[in-house]
Amino acid sequence: MSTWQSVCQLGDLQPDSGVCVLVSGLQIALFYMPQESTVYAISNYDPIGQANVLSRGIIGDIKGQPVVASPLYKQHFNLITGVCLEDETITLPVHPVRIEHGCVQISVKE
Repeated sequence: MSTWQSVCQLGDLQPDSGVCVLVSGLQIALFYMPQESTVYAISNYDPIGQANVLSRGIIGDIKGQPVVASPLYKQHFNLITGVCLEDETITLPVHPVRIEHGCVQISVKE
């Protein structure tokens, strides 16, 4: 079962940057891309560097797909699918995000 949980106000997020939130015991990296009017949510855990650091990564796009580059070994993770571009066998959990009355909400499975 999934539930929506409020994590912050949209105005609390820094444009074109990441922040980590704790939702149901999970570290989730949020990335706000105002030019797309989108917030992405993926696991904050970098399985290659084995650390919770992805919210500190650099965001951009590769071939039109939004990505974050890990601050450790620079692998790129697709913010929509969670797939690692350098090794497609590695996939991060992604979480649905919605904005309700200016409040960022994330859906996590319980």
